[in-house]
Amino acid sequence: MTSPTTAPPADEELVVVRPVVDTGVPLRARLVSGISVILAGLVCVFAWGFGANPGDAEFALIATGDTFAVPDLEVPAEATAITLGVVVALLGVWQVVRGFSKRQMRWVLVAVLLCFVVAFLCWASTGSPGNPLNVPGLLQNTLLLATPLVLGALAGILCERTGVINVAIEGQFLAGAFAGALGASLSKSLGVGVVTAVIAGGLMGALLAVFAIKFLVNQVVLGVVLNAFALGITGFGYDALMQSDPSTYNEPGFFAPIRIPLLADIPVIGQVFFNVNIIVYLTYILIIVIDVALFRTRWGLRTRAVGEHPRAADTVGIKVLRTRYRNVIMGGMVAGLGGAFLTIGAIGGFTKDISSGKGFIALAAVIFGKWSPRGAIGAALLFGFADALQSLLSVAGTPVAIPSNFLLMLPYLATLFAVAGLVGKVRAPAADGEPYVKG
Repeated sequence: MTSPTTAPPADEELVVVRPVVDTGVPLRARLVSGISVILAGLVCVFAWGFGANPGDAEFALIATGDTFAVPDLEVPAEATAITLGVVVALLGVWQVVRGFSKRQMRWVLVAVLLCFVVAFLCWASTGSPGNPLNVPGLLQNTLLLATPLVLGALAGILCERTGVINVAIEGQFLAGAFAGALGASLSKSLGVGVVTAVIAGGLMGALLAVFAIKFLVNQVVLGVVLNAFALGITGFGYDALMQSDPSTYNEPGFFAPIRIPLLADIPVIGQVFFNVNIIVYLTYILIIVIDVALFRTRWGLRTRAVGEHPRAADTVGIKVLRTRYRNVIMGGMVAGLGGAFLTIGAIGGFTKDISSGKGFIALAAVIFGKWSPRGAIGAALLFGFADALQSLLSVAGTPVAIPSNFLLMLPYLATLFAVAGLVGKVRAPAADGEPYVKG
């Protein structure tokens, strides 16, 4: 038998309890990020929208060598920028009122960044009517400028996932660039140049490993010293050899693009991604290999264990010091390949301080990407886009003249704002920068 149900007394009010949605984001962080997004939306509306010249924004979508002709895209500049700004502002309001979860916030930031950039390009394109902005060219420059940053970021991840801070990426770039140009010039072979660049980067990585792991030198200070050492020795080599006899020591040439049939015929992006030189294709392969190896293999598990808790890793039989030596040297070799791109992959010659701070931007990409290959690649592409954009705006007209010095600062400002404003609180590997002494 079932017991009869009793109705609640007439004088009692039925209370419905609704679950409280907890986004896992503290109120202060939610307010700061939400207000920042709202401000970005207001900039889109008032600066890029109302500040645009009358007329349409024109974008060229065809690149040299494209098989299929794609007509230029024309959109109302003011209306598009204002609409995108309103969307961004609404996302900021939602973040303040309700809040997105951490996982959702990643995609919100991507959407905000995309809307902001498109609104800005709409504004910029109205400064030169009849001269559309070349989108494939902008994307291609972004990829080429981001390639050494991606390789440097991968080098940093390989080192820091085992607990060794790699501030010496800049020096590894310089060593790889110098050795690549010198080796290719002397041997008349670009392949030899790549090999010598990788070896030079590996030697710089070995110096970092020996002093950080064996002699327990402070890793941040050590990285700065190695950068100064690389800058000095490559500058001396340039003055002693390359400048005095460039035809012998500094005319390596550079890799020509390799076009992949069918894939290169894809409209807009085909020429961007599949008509590039061999070092860029090697970068594609390294991205996949390192990401899969780090999170899907036994080597990756041991690497991450050494970076998080080396004492526990040692107790289960993992060779902590050997793992650190191996990964730091491998990281140096990857950065050396990035240095080779700066010379034999791009301009075909070495100049003093050719890296120009790219190693530090790559290190910022590691932090911005939260020590993940995928995140670091996204950060490197962002910084490469900022660099490509300043090159584009320096030759294209804008509604308001932008000072050239500000344009040169653009990639570094993007790095600063990204790391300071977008990353928020991040956690490095627990043993990052901590020397391990086997007791």
